[in-house]
Amino acid sequence: MASMKPLGESWAPGPEQFTTTQWSLVVAAGAAQSPQARQALEALCRRYWFPLYAFVRRQGIALHEAQDLTQEFFARFLDRDYLGDVDRQRGKFRSFLLAALKHFLANHWDRARARKRGGGKTVFSIDYQDAEKRYLREPVDQWTAEKLFQRRWALELLGTVLRRLQEEAAAAGKGPLFEEVKDYLTGTDARGYQEVARKLALSEGALKTAIHRLRRRYRQLLRAEIAQTVADAAQVDEEIRQVFADLRGGP
Repeated sequence: MASMKPLGESWAPGPEQFTTTQWSLVVAAGAAQSPQARQALEALCRRYWFPLYAFVRRQGIALHEAQDLTQEFFARFLDRDYLGDVDRQRGKFRSFLLAALKHFLANHWDRARARKRGGGKTVFSIDYQDAEKRYLREPVDQWTAEKLFQRRWALELLGTVLRRLQEEAAAAGKGPLFEEVKDYLTGTDARGYQEVARKLALSEGALKTAIHRLRRRYRQLLRAEIAQTVADAAQVDEEIRQVFADLRGGP
C-alpha cells in the first residue's frame, strides 16, 4: 500500500484563478431568474445568516420578533423580488446583504405586522436557540449593530475556513495533528513547539513543517472563501484586509 502523504504536501499554491463564484454568479444573473444563481444565493445566506440575526437583535428588537424578522427577511430576499428594491452594489456580498436588511427593517417599521413568521414560509432551518446563546455572549455596549455585524461576519468566515481545513485533515488521516496545532493557525496557542512535538511523537522540525503547510492551506482556503463573496478577483485582497480589521475593531 502506498504511504499516505503528509498533510498539506500536495497543497503547493498554483497560479490564482478567479472562477465563477457564488456571489459573482448572482451578480451576473442580475434580475433574471436563474436556478443556479438562486442556489448560490441561498448557499451564501445559509452560511452567513447569524451576523444578520445579531444585527437585528442589536437594534433593540426582542427575541421572538427578531426571529420573525430574520426569517421574513430571508423569505423575501430569496424570492428575488426583493432584490430589485435595493440598489445593487456590484461588489461585496456582505455590503449588499446588510443594505438589503436595513432597507427591509425601515419598511417593516412603517407597516403594520400581522404576518406569521417568515410570511408563512421557512426558507431554511435556523437554530435560534443556539443563535441567542451566541448573541448573548457578545459585549453589551462595545459594539454598535453595524460593528457587531461586521465582526460576526468575519468570525463566521474564519470559522468556515477552519472547519474546511479540519475536514481535509480528517480525510488525510491527520485529524489528531490538526486538533493539536489548530490554535497555532490563529495565533492563540502559547505552547512551545517542543511540548506539542513530544505529545505528537514528532521532531520539532516535522511539527514546524506540518504547521507551515497548514498555514499555507489555511490562507488558500481563506482566499477561496472570500472569493465566494465578492464580484471579482481584484476585491479579494481588500476584503481580507477588511475582515482582519473588523476582528480588531478597526475601521
